[in-house]
Amino acid sequence: MQKIIISESQKKILSDHADNEKPNESCAILFGIVDGQKTIVKEIFLTKNIDESPVNFTISNEQLIKCYKTAEEKKMEVVGIFHSHPNSEAYPSNTDKKFMYSNPVVWVIYSGISNDFKAYVLESDILEILIET
Repeated sequence: MQKIIISESQKKILSDHADNEKPNESCAILFGIVDGQKTIVKEIFLTKNIDESPVNFTISNEQLIKCYKTAEEKKMEVVGIFHSHPNSEAYPSNTDKKFMYSNPVVWVIYSGISNDFKAYVLESDILEILIET
């Protein structure tokens, strides 16, 4: 089974980012390596939700370009997209599903309600994958 490895300290960075961005969704890009069925997060690139919305997020093109450039300089790849759902469970919305098609990496979602992290990949359907610390 496919899984993603995120440390407790990385989860803290992401949950703090989510709390700081409330009531809006927060977002970030995850750098790391893919080793077979295992995705290992090495670094987090916090981004701004330019939608400033509690139900959607968009990362600016400028931030995305900077992010990919930074990943390349650090000899890592973009392995995941993180965002929060401040007022709902950590399950991909219809909008998330649409964007998962064009961004086929691991999607990590944090619920502001349950404080849970869940991770998903899109294959023929949405699959939840294991988060290990």
